[in-house]
Amino acid sequence: MTKTIYQPAPEAESEVREDRSKRPNRRRRILLISVAAIAILGLVALVFGGAIFNPAATPESEPTMTAVQIIPLVILVVMFVVATKWPLNIGVMGLVASFGVGYFMLGMTDKEILADFPASIVLTIIGVTYFFSMAQRNGTIDIIVQTCVRLVRGKTLLLPWVFFLMAAALTALGTFSPAAVALLAPAAIGFAYESRIHPVLMGAFIINGAHAGGFSPLSVAGVLVHNIALENGFPISQGALFAASFALNLILSALTVVLFALLGKLRDGEGTQHVDADAPRTTRPHGQQILTLVLIVAMLICTLGFHMPIGFVALSAGLLLALINIKEHRTFIGGISWSTVLLVAGMITYVSLLQHVGVIDTLAEQALALGAPLLIALVLCYVIGVGSAFASSTALLTAFIPLAGPLLASSSLSASGTVAALAIAATVVDVSPFSTDGALVVANARENDRQRVYKQLMMYAGGVVLVAPALAWALLVPTGIM
Repeated sequence: MTKTIYQPAPEAESEVREDRSKRPNRRRRILLISVAAIAILGLVALVFGGAIFNPAATPESEPTMTAVQIIPLVILVVMFVVATKWPLNIGVMGLVASFGVGYFMLGMTDKEILADFPASIVLTIIGVTYFFSMAQRNGTIDIIVQTCVRLVRGKTLLLPWVFFLMAAALTALGTFSPAAVALLAPAAIGFAYESRIHPVLMGAFIINGAHAGGFSPLSVAGVLVHNIALENGFPISQGALFAASFALNLILSALTVVLFALLGKLRDGEGTQHVDADAPRTTRPHGQQILTLVLIVAMLICTLGFHMPIGFVALSAGLLLALINIKEHRTFIGGISWSTVLLVAGMITYVSLLQHVGVIDTLAEQALALGAPLLIALVLCYVIGVGSAFASSTALLTAFIPLAGPLLASSSLSASGTVAALAIAATVVDVSPFSTDGALVVANARENDRQRVYKQLMMYAGGVVLVAPALAWALLVPTGIM
């Protein structure tokens, strides 16, 4: 029986493509409106919640916000909305807003505005990304990936776990999670198609692995969260934060396997040979690659054994690599994540300004007026989780962790557990296709399969947003395990 293939007219075909391209934008607009509504309702609840849920309280005892506090807070909300809607760096907006609010509203000098500029964190980001951009370019990362994959040849269902551990190792050593996902996704998604593993499952494992190692004492995110907590008066254990992040992402990955097994989607389609499957494998490291591996070990010894600052150590290691490859030094400088430097510097500077005018303390007092610290911690986990699915996780962490200070000071909640729950809730939702990590998974899917991967990854991300913040809160905050 012959099969007639219908070929639409070029005009109809272009209309179909245009309609399909608009659908994700419509969904995005709906989700953005929902997030904006949640943010506005959250602010209303914080401002007026004490009067609603605690009517016995007198007006004199109720903390109120002044115009000098409300205006910078509104600017912060506008910054998040703008950064979500358009590809603008929220850190640049934070620095400009710091100048505008500090100089024109508060009469501060430039030195006063920049008094809390996070120089040590900026140095850490520059040093780590400088070194690992070289490790990527000289092929050291490829050798690590190929060696690990070769160890499980023939046991395809172990491949997601292998990539999970590789991503965790990369981020634990200091690689940014988007960089780790970008390094591993092409090989991982290719092996997924070749081995009939669902690409969304493989993508979820890469992202979960990147976040599992993302709060190690060597990582930028781990240093960032620890320093913010320390500056706000509630020091946390870096080792406990790392262990909690690794354990939660491991549990989430195991639950993902169970979910895909119940849905009958552990295997996907027919096994076909991927273009990268027969690519020549690098046998042994040589030259710069050997030196890079030695320097990685040296960095671990210096930072973990002798507690030396990771930023200076990474810069020193990077300089050694640059000296033996002086011709490509400019490309190494280009590998520094300047966008993240701006994001972190701008957000921390602006949040410090909010603390200076008392915004953080007032919001925290209004939240505490609602009572039930456990419930407040759960709400914070969900707000930061939902927001991170669309906006920068790093920016939200710098804004929300200071809010936990007064909550921790007036309750028996564990500082390490609460901060770890907030940090995990902010990062695990990056499987969303609207985030960098999720978008990298979609981009590495086959061209004729990207629409399906996009839709299924978005559904999976919705489930993670609903479950992961509650899971992090339930395991870390009420239990007092940390």
